[in-house]
Amino acid sequence: MWSVILNMKKLIITGFSGFVSSHFLDYLHENNIQVAIYGISRGKPRFDLAKYKDKLEIFYYEMDLMNRHELCKLVESIKPDYVLHLAAFSSVAYSWKYPEESFTNNCNIFMNLINAVKQSAPECRILSVGSSEEYGDVKHEDLPIRENQQLRPVSPYAVARVSQEQLSRVYVDAFGMNIIMTRSFNHIGPRQDERFVIPSFIKRILEIKNEGKAEGVIDTGDLTIIRDFVDVRDVVDAYYRLLAYGKVGEVYNVCSGEGRALSEIIQTIAHEVGVEISTRVNHEYIRPNDNKEIVGTPYKIETELGWKRQWTFNETIRDMIAYQSEMLTI
Repeated sequence: MWSVILNMKKLIITGFSGFVSSHFLDYLHENNIQVAIYGISRGKPRFDLAKYKDKLEIFYYEMDLMNRHELCKLVESIKPDYVLHLAAFSSVAYSWKYPEESFTNNCNIFMNLINAVKQSAPECRILSVGSSEEYGDVKHEDLPIRENQQLRPVSPYAVARVSQEQLSRVYVDAFGMNIIMTRSFNHIGPRQDERFVIPSFIKRILEIKNEGKAEGVIDTGDLTIIRDFVDVRDVVDAYYRLLAYGKVGEVYNVCSGEGRALSEIIQTIAHEVGVEISTRVNHEYIRPNDNKEIVGTPYKIETELGWKRQWTFNETIRDMIAYQSEMLTI
């Protein structure tokens, strides 16, 4: 039933060249969902668009969403039925190094987008992708986090995501716009950029293995941090369901409901790779302020939309190791 809604519709994907977008295209293709895709990104995708051409009509536009005039012209020409807004500077660490750039970009590109849609395609459904970082430092007794938890962002990135969500609510209430929101928890999977923590661990541990060593040491930040990791292939299933059937003006956690310490994850990777790994703290990797424990509950999206995780954490890690191993041999 899920394939019916978006068939033969026009869908804009911002952040088109990124990790999540590539998996969303895989999802549409594998589920035989025939839709016209209008991808917008600042850089060309590194994945092969030709593999989708039998089922997906894809148009790509290299554009900076900060260019309001060009974006308005494009949206007017497309008149989309749906928008999946993935574009963002998505690294918390980057936001600490470049807070003004990160905040301004993430807020302004969203403002430009919703104004363009409001002007030219007011019936369009928009999925505004937010972050679990919006919750901030939550007490252990308040876990798992539900959507009614008070937001206490503790990084420039998180503040920008809260602002994006509040803009969504304002435009829903004031203009009747068709916006659904997520607070997406840490998603991982094959093809994720090595700037992010889990792919970084995997690459460094594989390099030790490939050097013929049975053991090694890697530098890390705070390994006591606990996060809720969910497979990107489950995430894109959630995004499709939310685009199709999510309630306008509502926010949904997209999470696994399971918390894991980074120290545990390193040992899981090491076990799968077959090496012994020790760690040492490098203070360059320590953030000025960080949430110690973020674990959500997917109860709302499960009960309202029937979403269920299909991938276990260990399956995801094994697939990520396989992907990184292949990349290291190219």
